[in-house]
Amino acid sequence: MERLNYQEIVQKILETHAKNRSNSQTEVKLLFDTERHRYQVMNIGWQELTRIFGCIIYVEIKDGKIWIERDGTEIGVANELVEAGVPKQDIVLAFKAPYKRKFTEFAAS
Repeated sequence: MERLNYQEIVQKILETHAKNRSNSQTEVKLLFDTERHRYQVMNIGWQELTRIFGCIIYVEIKDGKIWIERDGTEIGVANELVEAGVPKQDIVLAFKAPYKRKFTEFAAS
């Protein structure tokens, strides 16, 4: 069985999230470091007098696994990865404390 291209899958999912942002007062930026396998969706701009600068999603691919460091989505990037065919044992919910990961249905590390 051919191994999935995790870089391609992660990029596609994050691109979808960037297109679906509805706040017209801020910009959504995609930051892809394909050499180091780091992928990020940022929200940047102003809402009235408040500066907005924050990470919506941050993902790294390390040691053959997809590490979700930040997930500010409702549906969950991990669920989208599973839907795209990524096995749960290749997804780490890195935003959860290491001792709690073993209680999830995903990889502990």
